[in-house]
Amino acid sequence: MTELAAGADWFGSPAEALPDDVDQSVLIGRVWDPSVDGPSPVTVRDGEVIDLSHLFPTIRDVCELPDPAATVAGLDGPRVGDFGEILANTAAASPDRTRPWLLAPVDLQALKAAGVTFPVSMIERVIEERARGDLAVAADIRRRMSDDIGTDLSSLEPGSTEAERLKNLLVGEGLWSQYLEVGIGPDAEIFTKGQILSAVGTAVPVGVLAASTWNNPEPEVTLIVQSSGRIVGATLGNDVNLRDVEGRSALLLPLAKDNNASCSLGPLIRLFDERFGLEQVRELKVGLEVCGVDGFRLEAVSEMTRMSRDPEALVRQLIGPHHRYPDGAALMLGTMFAPIQDRDRPGEGFTHKVDDVVRISCPSLGTLVNRVRHAEMCEPWQFGVRALMANLAKRGLL
Repeated sequence: MTELAAGADWFGSPAEALPDDVDQSVLIGRVWDPSVDGPSPVTVRDGEVIDLSHLFPTIRDVCELPDPAATVAGLDGPRVGDFGEILANTAAASPDRTRPWLLAPVDLQALKAAGVTFPVSMIERVIEERARGDLAVAADIRRRMSDDIGTDLSSLEPGSTEAERLKNLLVGEGLWSQYLEVGIGPDAEIFTKGQILSAVGTAVPVGVLAASTWNNPEPEVTLIVQSSGRIVGATLGNDVNLRDVEGRSALLLPLAKDNNASCSLGPLIRLFDERFGLEQVRELKVGLEVCGVDGFRLEAVSEMTRMSRDPEALVRQLIGPHHRYPDGAALMLGTMFAPIQDRDRPGEGFTHKVDDVVRISCPSLGTLVNRVRHAEMCEPWQFGVRALMANLAKRGLL
């Protein structure tokens, strides 16, 4: 049994939660502040959490600035507390509700996700569809598809002449799928991951439905996008997925993706500046570690260079003249993580168990850590847009 799975500091250290170059990072996030009975935007600097709510009532307001990083870097405000202490309180089995705790770092932004953006996950989606949630059938299909078309499609440009040629070939062989359409066709899959304000942050449970028998984490880089379509920052995300549900029918995507505590973001947003921007995002490597109380351990790496679609191209499909998001969006970019490592029985691959600890990490963005629980048992989402507006009005911030 690993230390994390055993429960000792399962959420990691403050240093792990923050970027390696934290002294050169402009970081923003949100905390629940019991003194005002509501959420406050904050920045983290020199290990201290600094309240920005007197200047910006929401993270959305910060992200809509002409130059968010430059503005935040020059701001000061009341001290909320020590980041390490707030992180520990967030993760505590019985948090002290008189002290602050961390929240997901976005608020009014739409929660969106791009699917099938890595060739290896594209193949796994086809397998899900054909297996219809049956793990044993999936193993056989995986072997046969690898023999027929291989798994390295990383050099194929979606929507290209070559992609169309491959599509025609697969149609002729009876292997075409709606997942291949969004994987190599001209239009990306971009869907609503969750409702505004429903995301959870680091050091708290993420949820999978109790009825699901085949599910997995999806470690992803998440872009923070202004209403104009300009990308202003990034954070980490876990696009928790129920593979058995989506495998039964793609029309069940909302049930597979949008459940209580099924969208995790954080710990903080790193705002783009001269040191860190889209070029650095394109080169990121995102690590995944799953530790179970049964002694199971899984490690994987998702390399952004292996995406089949450029992050900027995905944002253009998300937002533009065809569709506006007046409060901006958080766009999860997809994952190359395809969980086929056997956990219980040979050939049946990976699925979560209650109390798995999931660590999603990247040196430039820190580490997002969550413990898996049944969604039905996670803290229910109750603080919505109406509650936020009422709280901000009561505080005189609107």
